[in-house]
Amino acid sequence: MPKVIFSIQYEIDESRREEYLTIARELKSLLKVDGLDDYSIYQLKGKQNSFTEIYTFNSNEAYENFDDNQNERISILLSKLSDIVKENSTKYTTLNEVIE
Repeated sequence: MPKVIFSIQYEIDESRREEYLTIARELKSLLKVDGLDDYSIYQLKGKQNSFTEIYTFNSNEAYENFDDNQNERISILLSKLSDIVKENSTKYTTLNEVIE
């Protein structure tokens, strides 16, 4: 089955960086759902407050069902992250594997 990579790029309020990192660490430890092969957060080189979250799903079905599999704590953390992200800085990308 072709994999799906979903990424979210954004900038955060620099005064809330430590809060962001604390939330991101907890989120990473909780995101263990069926069909999610990997979840990583990267910082853009040279930009201390620009991040990319990368979700790697083992199929399109797992990607489509991801929102349905979240527990309440994950939803709370994602909401907190949204509050830290600067307005109009978010970019979403979905990549579908074409050659397995």
